[in-house]
Amino acid sequence: MKTAVSILLALAMVATLGVLFAGMFGLARGQSGERSNRLMRWRVGLQGLALALFVLLVLLSRG
Repeated sequence: MKTAVSILLALAMVATLGVLFAGMFGLARGQSGERSNRLMRWRVGLQGLALALFVLLVLLSRG
């Protein structure tokens, strides 16, 4: 179970990083604000998922 959560955590972290870079590159190119806002919402959601998976991993490691 810990292995599966670790893999999901790594995927969530990589996805967060990807969305962050996509937003930064879009901002540098001057893309629309609507796209930037959508990417920001995705980033926040993915960060929340990564944090929840990290907490789950810590709780699984304790017991």
